[in-house]
Amino acid sequence: MNSALKQYEGLLPKQILDELEEKCPASKMKKAAEMVYKEYLNSKVEAGESVGLVSAESIGEPGTQMTLNTFHFAGVAEMNVTMGLPRIIEILDARKKVSTPMMEIFLKSPYNKGKDIRKIALAIKEHKVGDIITEVAINVMESKIDIKMSKDMMHDIGVNNASVCAAIKKGMKGVNIRGSDNTVTLKLKSKDDKSLHEIYKVKEKVKDVYLKGVKGISQVLPVKRAEEFLIITAGTNLKKVLELDFVDETRVRTNDICEVADVLGIEAARSAIIDEVFKVIEAQGLNVDIRHIMLVADTMCSSGQIKGITRYGIVSEKSSVLARASFETPIKHLINASLVGEVDLLNSVVENVMLNQPVPVGTGLPGLVTKVVKGKLK
Repeated sequence: MNSALKQYEGLLPKQILDELEEKCPASKMKKAAEMVYKEYLNSKVEAGESVGLVSAESIGEPGTQMTLNTFHFAGVAEMNVTMGLPRIIEILDARKKVSTPMMEIFLKSPYNKGKDIRKIALAIKEHKVGDIITEVAINVMESKIDIKMSKDMMHDIGVNNASVCAAIKKGMKGVNIRGSDNTVTLKLKSKDDKSLHEIYKVKEKVKDVYLKGVKGISQVLPVKRAEEFLIITAGTNLKKVLELDFVDETRVRTNDICEVADVLGIEAARSAIIDEVFKVIEAQGLNVDIRHIMLVADTMCSSGQIKGITRYGIVSEKSSVLARASFETPIKHLINASLVGEVDLLNSVVENVMLNQPVPVGTGLPGLVTKVVKGKLK
């Protein structure tokens, strides 16, 4: 390390020191280090600063400028991505079910240069029997359904009559299956007269039988970004996608934060929250310091599980009864606290505002103790 930087070891973060050494000429290193250190001290939070309040304002104010729109991928049916305020709300509420789940699947070489990209995209997409059907004929008298399938589509996704029959047998009960060439015949087992309604139910059910691909991924779109190809999907299944040998598992992304937490752990979920919120804010052309978003992500993940900023999430974990009551359903919180004799130590902002007391932040943080003796201060 440069001698001018040695004195700042332990005072400046290692990342800043490394960046200074890499980008700054040796002749200007000393002056640059002084300026960076001064800037670093100025950017640090003052003792007693209400960081939560500042973060709430810094995210909430630009949030009012956000549009309530969805982004549509041109030329692909059913591929929309929720953007703007609805997406921010979705992330911060930690919703288990995302309204438009999607993945960005990066590929290993040579596939990321475009080799077999269509074949790979089809291998990832979930295929059902309904995707390859060209014609369905119903015979009510014999309780029989004849299904004709597209040979080209079967060839593209790599299935044959035997594998289709096996998939239907596994996915459906109460039918006899017979297949020949590109036709499958289903005959209902029960000897009772089957109504047309029952036969139609079987016909619709067979369309949803899983054939091949990654479950949950309903659409795929190969796109070229910079010098490489990647695959954008509608639907998400991180665990199965990471098992595919042509996928670059270090760069796969999904917008379902709860799935990231389940598969990769809480630290990865924290990074995903920061990335997803920052991506939405950036797409809207707004400017929010990333530290505010990091604070929100830390608060959501500090318990080891993702907790949304809702009455059932992080608000329910507050130690103060009055702070919990100030958010939503106050009577419930106050009654439950009084039943068990809960004590509120009034350590935070909200409860002191409620009681008209000085708030323990900033200049209200230190306490001054004086003793009065016979009308004099001592």
